[in-house]
Amino acid sequence: MSLHLVPVRFREAAAFVRDWHRHHPPPVGQIFSVGAAGDDGILRAVAIVGRPVARHYDDGATLEVTRTCSDGARNANSILYGAAWRAAKALGYTRLITYTQDGESGASLRGANWRVVARRRPRPGWHTPSRPRNSQGTEYVARTLWEAVG
Repeated sequence: MSLHLVPVRFREAAAFVRDWHRHHPPPVGQIFSVGAAGDDGILRAVAIVGRPVARHYDDGATLEVTRTCSDGARNANSILYGAAWRAAKALGYTRLITYTQDGESGASLRGANWRVVARRRPRPGWHTPSRPRNSQGTEYVARTLWEAVG
C-alpha cells in the first residue's frame, strides 16, 4: 500500500494518538499536524509539531515534532518526519527537532535524513518543589535529540 500526505486538524490527530497509543497522551498544543493516509483514504499515521518543550530551544525559529503515531504502516513515520521538516521550512522556521527514548532505533528519523545532535542522560523528571508536576512515565529514561537536515 502506498501512503500520501493529508491535512489533519489537531483534534483529529489527538484522537488518533489516543486511539493507537493510550500510554502516550497527545501533546497539549500544536503549530501544525500532518497525516499519512493509504490509497483507501484511511488515516494511517499522524505527526504533531509544536513549540519546543525545552524552553532554551523555544527561540522563535525552532519547532519540535512532539508526537508521531502510526498504526504500523510501513515507512509512515519517515514520510511524516520529512513532511514536517518541509512544512516547517515553508513557514520560515530554521530548525526542527525531536527526541527518541532509549531503546528506540531512530530508523524513521535516519530514513528522513535527520541526524543525532545529542544524547541526554536519564533524569528524574520535570518535578521541582517550585513547580510540581505529575509523573509522565518518562522519568529516568535516556533520550536522543535529533535535528532535521537539509
